[in-house]
Amino acid sequence: MVQVRRGLGHREALLAPLGDRGGEVRARGDAGGLRMSAAAAGESPGKGGGESRTTDIVAGPGGVMTDEVGVVTGELTLRTELSGGQVTLRVQYKDADEWYTVTAGRAPLPDAAALDAVHTIAAGLLNRPKG
Repeated sequence: MVQVRRGLGHREALLAPLGDRGGEVRARGDAGGLRMSAAAAGESPGKGGGESRTTDIVAGPGGVMTDEVGVVTGELTLRTELSGGQVTLRVQYKDADEWYTVTAGRAPLPDAAALDAVHTIAAGLLNRPKG
């Protein structure tokens, strides 16, 4: 358990990334060199019309665990879907038809503006072309 304090003590400051100019940070249109695309509502392979983002990735050692078929490896497409305030991560073998839900890849996401950031983080964690 992590304890959180309500305020800062004497000579303490908020943590900030290097180069922070106090402005708002927005997700870029890529995930570490991976191009990210936005899919229009209704194109999602999951339930209901929501927003989604897709990126081609290469699974690292051990692959990506899915609910439907277990571990998938190799060249994959990652899709991050937002529907009904919930984000879901899915993968498919590149250019295949079937999508698989990433194990533990669901979470509440009440702010749709965070979808790009969630997708960027997921792609960064799952894309490991060099192992």
